[in-house]
Amino acid sequence: MPQKPLAEPESRLARIRGFVSGSIASAILFSTLIGFNVLQTASLVIKVFSPGAFRRVNQRMARIWWGWCALGAEKVYRTNWIMSGDDVPAGENAIVVLNHQEMADITVIFSFARWKGRVGDLKWFVKDILKYVPGVGWGMLFLDCPFIKRNWTADKDYIHNVFRNILDYDVPLWLMMFAEGTRVRPQKIVRSREYAEKQGMTPLDHVLIPRTKGFVASVQSLRGHVDAVYDLTIGYVGGVPTLWQWIKGYVRKVHLNVRRYAIDAMPEEGEALSDWLVQRFEEKDRLLDHFYANGTFPAIQSG
Repeated sequence: MPQKPLAEPESRLARIRGFVSGSIASAILFSTLIGFNVLQTASLVIKVFSPGAFRRVNQRMARIWWGWCALGAEKVYRTNWIMSGDDVPAGENAIVVLNHQEMADITVIFSFARWKGRVGDLKWFVKDILKYVPGVGWGMLFLDCPFIKRNWTADKDYIHNVFRNILDYDVPLWLMMFAEGTRVRPQKIVRSREYAEKQGMTPLDHVLIPRTKGFVASVQSLRGHVDAVYDLTIGYVGGVPTLWQWIKGYVRKVHLNVRRYAIDAMPEEGEALSDWLVQRFEEKDRLLDHFYANGTFPAIQSG
């Protein structure tokens, strides 16, 4: 079953301190984000004359703001990061697949991408409704993020158009994918296990059976532009934090296991790619089983 939620501090003083620091951080981040939304809107003038320059300006704004989010955890709250698995090159394009426990997972990726110099190049598969949300949603509209309705018939042509723009303009890219489609919850694990048993698949204890259509389309469409698939597994110490707990500074240690798979060595046919992704989530399940039992991921590289 999923790891338990992170508990609030027992000390009332610590809770008050977290609330104050979290409120200050939230006010700063949200106000600056709205400011960046204004600048992004103004950048539409640039797009008329140079779509490439428009993308570079918005990429730089994403690098600054997302970088601030990462620096807050690293420098202000001094979150300790324990990395295992493969060391990925700094300059390659990639599709990034990861397990999804809470919104705090996103801040983990900000730090990992910043270390590799790619925090401004993140493109997220996000729910269509988010494009109407001021701040984060509006910001991602300017970054060529694919907004999806979770209906492949409705999303297919739109997603391929997004990919075509990425290829035509040679856009630097880490395409982020929560392939489970939702955050893990105990009741969702139960439903996922029931589905797996009906389909003759391996029931999983800590992650959900992934949705594979978006992944297959991404690999097939972006082959030649992306160099690898990164398979990331996040493990939290002491419990899974909410985003609000992260902003309050309660997360002191995070484990991240990284596996790199060269795109040229991966299957090309759709069903084989689908099976490949399911196998990665079976591996994630084993990794998390080891993590919950031992407090660390095994020191194994994918080669």
